[in-house]
Amino acid sequence: MSELTRSQIFDLLNRIGPLWLRSADLSEADLREANLGGANLHDANLIGANLSEANLSGANLHGANLSGANLSEVNLRGSNLSGANLGGANLHVANLGGTNLSGANLRGANMRGANMSEANLRGADLSEATMPDGTKYK
Repeated sequence: MSELTRSQIFDLLNRIGPLWLRSADLSEADLREANLGGANLHDANLIGANLSEANLSGANLHGANLSGANLSEVNLRGSNLSGANLGGANLHVANLGGTNLSGANLRGANMRGANMSEANLRGADLSEATMPDGTKYK
């Protein structure tokens, strides 16, 4: 998929129903408070995107690149982030309850205050990540 313009992104966000943004280039996009619940963002490029306070519940982010993204206070409940790159992402106070993070790269991510209840972290790289209680994972 080619890079989307800012007006195309806003047009997509105003449509009814789950969004199909597979492999979309949304790097550095300002998606604060966006409703992306149930969206298909499989393999999407979200490097450095601002998704603070966005709704991504039930979204498919399998293989997405969210390195350096701002995901503070985001709702990811029940979403699929298996194999996603969240290296250095800010997940401060994020809702990751029931999220599939198997095989995800969370190296250096900030998860302080995040809800991790029932999250699947099997095979995830948590090296140097700040855990919900504020401790650094080694």
